[in-house]
Amino acid sequence: MTQGTALDRPPEPPAATSRRVFDVVGLRCAGCVNGLTKALRGVPGVLDAQVNLATNEAAVVVAATAFDPAPIEAAAERAGGYELFLRADDLAPAATPDLAAAETRRLGRDALAATVLSAGAMVFGMHQAPGVSPLASSWIALACALPVQVWCGHRFTRGAWIALRHGSADMNTLVAVGTWTAFLWSVALLLVPALGGQHGHVWFDSAAMIVALVLVGRWLEARARSRAGDAVRALLELAPETARVERKARDGGVEVVEVPVREVRRGDVCVVRPGDRIPVDGEVIEGRTAVDESMLTGESLAVERAVGDALTGGTVNRTGSVRMRALRVGSETAFARIVRAVRDAQGSRAPVQDLVDRVAAVFVPVVLVVAALTFALWWAFGGADALSVAVTRAVTVVIISCPCAMGLATPTAVMVAVGRGARSGVIFRDARALEQIARVDTVAFDKTGTLTVGRPRVTGIVAAEGFVRGEHEVLRLAASVEAHSEHPVAEGVGGAAAARDLRPAAVLEFDSV
Repeated sequence: MTQGTALDRPPEPPAATSRRVFDVVGLRCAGCVNGLTKALRGVPGVLDAQVNLATNEAAVVVAATAFDPAPIEAAAERAGGYELFLRADDLAPAATPDLAAAETRRLGRDALAATVLSAGAMVFGMHQAPGVSPLASSWIALACALPVQVWCGHRFTRGAWIALRHGSADMNTLVAVGTWTAFLWSVALLLVPALGGQHGHVWFDSAAMIVALVLVGRWLEARARSRAGDAVRALLELAPETARVERKARDGGVEVVEVPVREVRRGDVCVVRPGDRIPVDGEVIEGRTAVDESMLTGESLAVERAVGDALTGGTVNRTGSVRMRALRVGSETAFARIVRAVRDAQGSRAPVQDLVDRVAAVFVPVVLVVAALTFALWWAFGGADALSVAVTRAVTVVIISCPCAMGLATPTAVMVAVGRGARSGVIFRDARALEQIARVDTVAFDKTGTLTVGRPRVTGIVAAEGFVRGEHEVLRLAASVEAHSEHPVAEGVGGAAAARDLRPAAVLEFDSV
């Protein structure tokens, strides 16, 4: 659906409730979203909760009584060590700046360090360094793998421990169990070579490389999420920060003061000058102007607005100065609802994701059970060096399952697609609409601005019958008059004249009708 139909959404939340938005630190995957959502919905007084992986936000709907964020923040900490930071409102900037960017940088730093060190662990773990004995190579491989396991991979160990405390298992569990088993078994073989028998190969390189690969994958996912979140941030940049509002002066008269848009109240009279963005939704009570509503409708030409006509917050006043009365402010404005539509769409679930989540919910426990059975069977029937073979086979089962993308691919695809659409001026109500696009074979456009660059230009000049001075003189005279107008058509005529180096004539009297 397009931006125009996004306005059909009813304002949220209902009068008896209030909607609060938190920035979230610590979200990593779809499993994190599901766990945190469940935890927040279990807090007394929370009527509903939604967690958005794309923008690292959590929105809760609570009763419209005194709001205390402490129980919600505590529930997030218990659910997975997540940190919540309350925002002032839906359109407020992040409560703590650059949270997602900082986490992406940390992931990139850890991924780079793990990649470099795991390369060293592989060279020495496979005894490929010339002039270095096998025993020395193994110790050097241990030195390379230790910081990868303890420092770079600490987020997997911490995540697995938090999941264990809550009696569950997730992708962190697979990574932590697989890499720590391989690492500790390799240390044991290095200290007591007899444990391995003929199969006493150390696996420092495998443990380090798995950590590096998963970290690189999460870093790439974080970058994709950040780009998807740029759509919301780009929309927020269209929101005006201040408004000129009429207030009573000390001498009893009226003065125009500049205040933050959040302080504009329903019924306030705002003064909007040429070039200003309309601060809130309202109606013209004095003056006449032309408004650029392309961000709302896709139509590039300015629309005339006079007394009694509606104005929409976020659109641009092009020509005249007007006085307007504020009718909808804050989260009630059309602009706020558009922003909320993009956020909700990025966090919504595609129908195919229900199947993915059902599979992912049992995937980790099944992998652990299969690994345990593999270990037991090889230990019982593996013959010579059964213990070493059993550990190797069990670790292989877990490690091969570690980088499972089932729980990541679908939500990431939804986030990136919705974000890309928003940057192109197309807003989706939810992921279901996005999924149905695969079956679309015909698209109808009702706005010329949707298909053009949105800037009128001169494509041809036809002189009136009997006018013998030629096309250039027609264009020069037209540009002379249009030079005093701010209309988009005037800009097109002036641009054509400038491209032909035509100097406009002096205009003695001008009136814009």
